[in-house]
Amino acid sequence: MTTSAHEEHLRRAIQLAADARAHGNHPFGAVLVGPDGRVVLEAENTVTSGNDVTNHAETNLVRMASRSIPADELRQHTLVTSCEPCAMCAGAIYWSGIGAVVYGLPESGLRAVAGDHPDTPTLAHPCRLVFADGNREVTVIGPLLEEEAAVPHEGFWVG
Repeated sequence: MTTSAHEEHLRRAIQLAADARAHGNHPFGAVLVGPDGRVVLEAENTVTSGNDVTNHAETNLVRMASRSIPADELRQHTLVTSCEPCAMCAGAIYWSGIGAVVYGLPESGLRAVAGDHPDTPTLAHPCRLVFADGNREVTVIGPLLEEEAAVPHEGFWVG
């Protein structure tokens, strides 16, 4: 994919993050892009509405992908997400077989906007470190469009 294609898909993930917020959830969104460059799946964060702390946008997407796309085909897919995957999500992405990740807001940027909010106890463990510990490569591209990716978080992590 080209940078402009990454950005187009990332803007969709950012819109899904805004949608998640509008639905009463944390502002994170993700899309799965097939080898032909088309979006095949979309997911929002559903931690609040699903009453499950593991319902991050990326893990929701991985669950859907794992049920509908053979693992050997997932290696040719790219997960595009509004924010850098946390350690849990990076692990799920790795185990699913997805071949690449593109993200907007880096984990450090999320920590800057969310502060010490109890609903987002971030780990200072970038996804590249999680993937580097594995025995297969996961391509990582990001951060991209950081300012746009931060918008759904503005004013959310207060109180």
